[in-house]
Amino acid sequence: MAFVDEARIKAVAGAGGDGVVGFHHEPYKPKGGPDGGNGGDGGSVILRADASIGTFLELSAHPHVKAGRGGHGEGGKRSGSRGQDRIVLVPPGTVVHAADGVLMADLAAAGDEFVAARGGKGGLGNAHFATATRRSPGFADKGEPGEERWLSLELRLLADVGLIGFPNAGKSTLIAQVSSARPKIADYPFTTLTPNLGVVEGADHSFVIADIPGLIEGAHEGRGLGHRFLRHVRRAAVLAYVVDLAAEDRDPFEDVTILQEELARFDDELANRPTLIVANKVDLVPERVSTLAARLPEAISISALTGQGVPDLIDTMRREVERARSELPPAVGFVRHVIKEDPIRIEREGDAWRVWGRRPERAVATTDMDNEEAVIRLQRHLIGIGVERMLAGAGARTGDEVRIGAIAFDFQPDAEPVAD
Repeated sequence: MAFVDEARIKAVAGAGGDGVVGFHHEPYKPKGGPDGGNGGDGGSVILRADASIGTFLELSAHPHVKAGRGGHGEGGKRSGSRGQDRIVLVPPGTVVHAADGVLMADLAAAGDEFVAARGGKGGLGNAHFATATRRSPGFADKGEPGEERWLSLELRLLADVGLIGFPNAGKSTLIAQVSSARPKIADYPFTTLTPNLGVVEGADHSFVIADIPGLIEGAHEGRGLGHRFLRHVRRAAVLAYVVDLAAEDRDPFEDVTILQEELARFDDELANRPTLIVANKVDLVPERVSTLAARLPEAISISALTGQGVPDLIDTMRREVERARSELPPAVGFVRHVIKEDPIRIEREGDAWRVWGRRPERAVATTDMDNEEAVIRLQRHLIGIGVERMLAGAGARTGDEVRIGAIAFDFQPDAEPVAD
């Protein structure tokens, strides 16, 4: 299966069902009261982290995600059915950004959820509007449109140990040696184009290793594979720098410094992460072991190909992971609730006036414009929330075109505001 760790989706929630105009009919009761039911709420689009999912492959192929519409109300005060939610399964470690780049959610653990688009409210039936002075309302609300939004998803792998190294350092060979993962391995740079996860299991321990694709100098600026995979390092509790001790065209000792600087420039918090230095391919250059011990005494020398030194490395990783787990809290997801002020605004739009604001736009969207009684109620509502006063203050005159949402009408101010 292809590994896709970025996706852009359009979440479209279901619209609410329309309220209905109805009246009770029964023999010998010709003037039964209003009994129109409310429409059902629209379904929402919900992102849910699930451990069985490891990629955004399905979402990248089908980016438009839509929930069900709410059912319309019925007579007898029967409400419409609620629209079906659309549950979208994503990998744990999914980070969600809005179209403007605002971080909306971090679904760090299986079971974390984020409502990507909320369903519209169902419209109210005419039974809801009956009062002592308005006994037979002949109007009902239409359902509210559901939310629509574009979202960017990115995956940050959940791993205990992140293997960091330049191309061809032997990270893929190492992960194949210590786990059941079988990444593609060949003797040329950039063999690994996708991260690989492997589980190291022992009699009394288990931890996850992530093989991050090879970096190059300048990766923090986007060179090579750059930012595409560096972000996966952020969740690793322990970082293991893997260097090629047998490289003829590189200094493995300088590579450690370069790799540490690249990660620190990408995210300065990584500079404080627990680290290990792994010198690979000692089977090819056994004479360099003494030099390694002198220049990097903390380094662990191994041969990922033959298994030399690997058991000691696993034991060291296990201790570091246990220490990191005890000192760091487990990854906890969160959902950010962005509350935006939405004041009513009046702007000139060509030869017309445009009214902006959730309250007037929602009122227009839920009004049956073919029902005179409903239109009168809308007019009173707009007066009550100050739209008429603001239009007059902005310079609108009788007969000017006013646009709210998808509706345009002529400005006809009332002499006196009327309360709903």
